Amino acid sequence: MDQHTRTPHAETPHKISYGTYVLIWFGLLVLTALTVSLAGIELGRWVIITALVIASVKSLLVLNMFMHLRFEERTFRVFALVALGTLLIFITLTFFDYAFH
Repeated sequence: MDQHTRTPHAETPHKISYGTYVLIWFGLLVLTALTVSLAGIELGRWVIITALVIASVKSLLVLNMFMHLRFEERTFRVFALVALGTLLIFITLTFFDYAFH
């Protein structure tokens, strides 16, 4: 690639150690086990909210570490946050429909 066509983002390497990947993988396994464990406990309507919170934490771990979102440019991260906000709006509307139906 020509030196004039490189972006500052392409020149900054980001390396994540294997230990960090293993730690994130282990955390994802623990969160999955927690989700499965909570499915057997009677929490009423809280079981759905709890499962979604755990799933959100897991997705943030995957997005930031495995998909390298934390190393992307600010504009790309803003678009990802807008998509996440839209998803939250739809989930909230679904909860209101579920709660008052």
